[in-house]
Amino acid sequence: MNIVILSRNALLYSTDRLVEEGKKCGHVIEVIDPLMCDIIIEKEKPTIYYQDRYLDYVDAIIPRIGASVTFYGCAVVRQFEMMNVFTTVTSDAILRSRDKLKSLQHLSKAGIGMPKTVFTNYSRDAREVIEYVGGAPVIIKLLEGTQGLGVVLAETKSAAESVLEAFNGLQARVIVQEFIKEAKGADLRALVVDGQVIGAMKRQGLEGEFRSNLHRGGTANIIKLSSDELKLAMQASKALKLPVCGVDMLQSARGPLLLEVNSTPGLEGIENATGRNIAKSIIAFIEKSIK
Repeated sequence: MNIVILSRNALLYSTDRLVEEGKKCGHVIEVIDPLMCDIIIEKEKPTIYYQDRYLDYVDAIIPRIGASVTFYGCAVVRQFEMMNVFTTVTSDAILRSRDKLKSLQHLSKAGIGMPKTVFTNYSRDAREVIEYVGGAPVIIKLLEGTQGLGVVLAETKSAAESVLEAFNGLQARVIVQEFIKEAKGADLRALVVDGQVIGAMKRQGLEGEFRSNLHRGGTANIIKLSSDELKLAMQASKALKLPVCGVDMLQSARGPLLLEVNSTPGLEGIENATGRNIAKSIIAFIEKSIK
């Protein structure tokens, strides 16, 4: 098969691993920068032009679309869909997952447990918003933040009010969530491929750091998920129509609580922590789907 990985950097660990495993399985693998693609819209013949050729020979794509290029990257994925090319993640699913508010609304409707969450349109009554989620401490997140950026822990009511008022003054849209103290700065990442959990790790933040992201110095170790945690991860994947994704959750006194779902999860942390060949599983999912 001819498989294209849509990635801006062929040297990234995740991209390189997918290339490696795809070639081992006998496929022709290309890494293509989605921002370098021209979308050609014609009656009954949608096509994509890249550098010196039309991409009319592609059998499948693996989108590795960064948050900063979501709009054009998803337009390229959508064009491949119009060309009847298989994609591991659809453009609509990427867009749905990148919109934190929309994804939480979908997940809530699906009956998935999550921390108490409030979104308001620049509410002047910050105190009331804080009370909705059970009072301080609270987590305040920018809707467009990634990798732990744009996430604030406000430990007191006055601090939370100040942060909310500052964000409101900047007209920055945020969500406010309850702080799950018993998680102790750790979270779980489950990697889902073809709707099934194939690997999971527990990420622990640095001492004094409430964010557990590996990009911020956190550590990761393999973990065996409970039946409730497995169920939550697979339900979240299904609710957002993301057969390949990373599902982040917290361990709480009332069971696992979903944090967010990542449509293009990195492979380095999870492969190193679990010893699982996640990249090969993604290639196998493509083979199975096209057959």
